[in-house]
Amino acid sequence: MGEQQQVRFPKDVIDEYAALGVDLPALFSAGHLGTRMGVQILEASPEKVVGTMPVEGNTQPYGLLHGGASAVLAETLGSVGSMLHGGSSKIAVGVDLNCTHHRGVRSGLVTGVATPVHRGRSTATYEIVISDEEGRRVCSARLTCLLRDARPGDAASAAQPAAD
Repeated sequence: MGEQQQVRFPKDVIDEYAALGVDLPALFSAGHLGTRMGVQILEASPEKVVGTMPVEGNTQPYGLLHGGASAVLAETLGSVGSMLHGGSSKIAVGVDLNCTHHRGVRSGLVTGVATPVHRGRSTATYEIVISDEEGRRVCSARLTCLLRDARPGDAASAAQPAAD
């Protein structure tokens, strides 16, 4: 569950980070929480971010996918899109997340697709649609991220593994 697949990034994005000495594909992950929950990022660009998460291990007491787990998947995908939109000179920080849960899921894999609603200089907003394996909408979410200027060492600190 914790194994990270190779994420597909657009070449220009990889080149932008490589010019700063950052190996984006090696650095990139769903973060510690996303990794514990089994989030896998499959595709990532400013225009579209796709990821999956298993239902197993992410349920509430009734055996249904936990709404908070859907929120983690949504915020992860929207944050990645915002980060890629902002580029290497910006840091994306989530400031508003809204989730509407449409149906319960008991097993399998859910897939989230994040697409931009607004991409500005200081904020980015993404709509995230989470669906079950039959393509039925499980959750609709919207995430707005503040794009703040990156400070020296932001990329270097992101590249350092955190202590668990």
